[in-house]
Amino acid sequence: MRIDINGHQIEVTQALRDYVNDKFARVARHYDHHAEARVILSVDKLEQKAEATIATAGKTLHADAIAPDMYAAIDLLADKLDRLLIKQKEKMTDHHRGASAARTDSFG
Repeated sequence: MRIDINGHQIEVTQALRDYVNDKFARVARHYDHHAEARVILSVDKLEQKAEATIATAGKTLHADAIAPDMYAAIDLLADKLDRLLIKQKEKMTDHHRGASAARTDSFG
């Protein structure tokens, strides 16, 4: 997964970059296909906001999180994206490929 990190009204330090890369490594484990993530870290008064857009094959996923601390916002964002990617992966899996009565002509 390729990650592009930008900051709006905040300087993105190497520590923040490392933290985002570490959290997104966990997210990337659940999604086997190539994806590009664009992460925007911003500050609005007392709120720290982290938002990300992940471009996958056929779908674009977006999530954002607001917390009083930037690291907490990144944690929340990673959790949301993790759930979204698992849900997307489940949708892509064909659940009808198993043996069924209709395919085997063995109607009871």
